[in-house]
Formats: sequence, C-alpha cells, structure tokens
Amino acid sequence: MNVAGVATAGSSYRERLRHWWLRRLAASMEDPLPQRRLFLIPTRFGLGWAVLVVVLLLFGINYQNSLAYGLAFWLFSVGVVVLLRGWLNLLGVTPGLRLPREAFAGGETRLGVILSARRDRTALDLHCGGARGRVNLVDGRGETELALPTPRRGLQPLPWLRLETRWPLGLVRVVAWVRHDVELLVWPHPVEEDEPVMHHGGTGLDASDFAGLRRFQLGDSPGRVAWKQWSRTGVLATKVFSVPPRQQLWLDYDACRGDPERRLSVLCARVLAHHRAGDRYGLRLPGLTLAPGEGEAQRRRALEALARFPAIRPAGVA
Repeated sequence: MNVAGVATAGSSYRERLRHWWLRRLAASMEDPLPQRRLFLIPTRFGLGWAVLVVVLLLFGINYQNSLAYGLAFWLFSVGVVVLLRGWLNLLGVTPGLRLPREAFAGGETRLGVILSARRDRTALDLHCGGARGRVNLVDGRGETELALPTPRRGLQPLPWLRLETRWPLGLVRVVAWVRHDVELLVWPHPVEEDEPVMHHGGTGLDASDFAGLRRFQLGDSPGRVAWKQWSRTGVLATKVFSVPPRQQLWLDYDACRGDPERRLSVLCARVLAHHRAGDRYGLRLPGLTLAPGEGEAQRRRALEALARFPAIRPAGVA
C-alpha cells in the first residue's frame, strides 16, 4: 500500500472513531437535553479566572492578607454561580429541525432549527457543519435558520447539531451534541439550454370556441363585450372562450446532450419552465418513466426523480 493509501486509511479510521465517540456522547433529537449529555469546557477567560483565584489564595496564605482571602473566595463563588447558571441555561432544551421545502445543487439551503423549553433561555449558539446561529428563547420557544451549502444533487446527510452557551460571563462553554439521521434531498442545478424550448398554446382562441357569456367586469377587453346582448337587454356581458388543455410534452433524458449531470440539469430547468407555463408533461429517464401530469405534485415528483437518479461515471473512470 502506498503512502496516500495509508494516509487515507488512517484518516478514515480516525473519522469512524470520532463518529463512534460522538454518538455515545450525543443526545437524541426531539428529546430534552439531559444533564449527562451536557459538558462544561473552560474558556481561556475561565482558565485565567481560575489562575487568578489560586494566585490570590496563595498570596493570602503567604502574607496573611484577609483582603486577598476575601477576593479569592468571592471570585470563586462567582465562578461557581456562573457554572451553575450556564449549565441550567442549556439543560432541558428540546431541539428540532425544519427541513427546507426545496434545495438545488450548487447553492445553499436554509435549515430551520427550532428550540423549545419550559422557561426562557439566553444566548444559545447553534453549529451545524460550518453554519452558525444564535437563539434566544422567548416564552419557551426560539427559531433560526442556518445556511448550509448544497454542492451536489442527491440525498445528503445533514451534519449533527451542536448547541452551546457561554452565558452569563463566558467562563465556560456548556456544550451538547444532538444526533439525528436526517437526510436532505438536493435537486439538480437547473441549466438553461443553448436553444430554449418554445411554448405553443395551440388552438382555442378563435370564435369557434365560444363557451358563453358572463357579467362584465372592469378591465375586460372591449373586443370581448357582447354589444348585441347589451343593445337588447341593457346588461353588459363579456364573451367567454374555451381553451383546450395544452399539448402533452415528454421530457426525455436521451434527447438531451452532454454528460449525465448536465442532462439532468437541463431536464430540471425544463420541468421548472413547463410548470410555470402550466403545461402537462411526462418524464423519461433510463429505467424510469413518469406519467404525464401537471401542477405542484407533478413538479415535485419529477424533481425528486431527477435528484434520486443514480450517478453515472464517465467512460474510462474506474
């Protein structure tokens, strides 16, 4: 095995060991944080505070200085109170996630984090991957959004959540890890084609498609007003014409050009365009055919099919 292989194996082993250790320490999502899952980590300021207490205590012992004694014990008492208040600030907080409705590759998505507790909490910091946020719980509830990058399409596991607080004085960090198995489905990045697809409404706008009359409304075209009806009855009415459904369209993977990921991106852009136009369309992928449909449900089914489509390695890549 070469040096690169040894380094990769060692890094993988450390990552597995770290994940195993964090899983033992982490709390479960949607459960109140228990006391055995809260960890107190001193900050640099807190270590300096402790050193100062020890120095003042030694000074008082050596020189029998009651002022040094009093200051050392006062600083120690404040430190104990700060530790207790910081620990109680995170104890019993219940974390929850709100997944984004949609996420496209090549950008970022907003992950909602909801915290709740029986009482108000102050300055709770959230970390998820490289994203950070801060929440204050008012009336027992707080919410924020974290910006997470989505570099590629498909199912992506979300990083575990880390909650911490340095309130009130920053002597310690009270930290809790929250584990979950949530995965985010990322849709392909939409790419417009070099030659955009033209949308044709078809027939349905000529006089032979007359459907009836309705009461005149402000903004109706004068050309649609039934003037003969008005001359006979004295009531303004507007002509209504029926428009047949748009032609069914098929979005075909084999009809696109480029590498597999570009084809999926082009199909994603087509799905969005046809949905905005109100078209009825179907989707053909290798091994999958999505029946024609329309509306928000069809849009979501098509985008999920594109996102879950298995990655195809280019020819010549092992």
